[in-house]
Amino acid sequence: MSASSNPIEESFELAAARCADLTPLVYQRLFDQHPETRAMFRTQGSELVKGSMLALTIEAILDLAGERRGHFRLIACEVSSHDAYGTPRELFIAFFAVIRDTLCDLLGDEWSTDIAQAWDALLIEIDAFAAVPA
Repeated sequence: MSASSNPIEESFELAAARCADLTPLVYQRLFDQHPETRAMFRTQGSELVKGSMLALTIEAILDLAGERRGHFRLIACEVSSHDAYGTPRELFIAFFAVIRDTLCDLLGDEWSTDIAQAWDALLIEIDAFAAVPA
């Protein structure tokens, strides 16, 4: 596997070499940091929903941090969808930080300054998407 020149993409590539499925790690962190989110997922079938939601989120993150072919627009669309579900915007935005923090823990010493700075900038941009009124 060749390392990416995109620090966000690199963080996911390094994580993939260590972990086959980020879903349990991301959602455990989400539930630990925001216990109220556990009730937002139904019992049956929730693993598929969580996996799908995370996969779409990662796809949008990679597009936003990369070529911007349009997948990143899902973020703005999902702000409106989650508003309709009654999800507070702060919680919606927090999910992206949970992903970042999960990657940071997983990467350990390989979490570089470049990766950290890229994630900081990305989270600011995502926050701006969510701040726009629906």
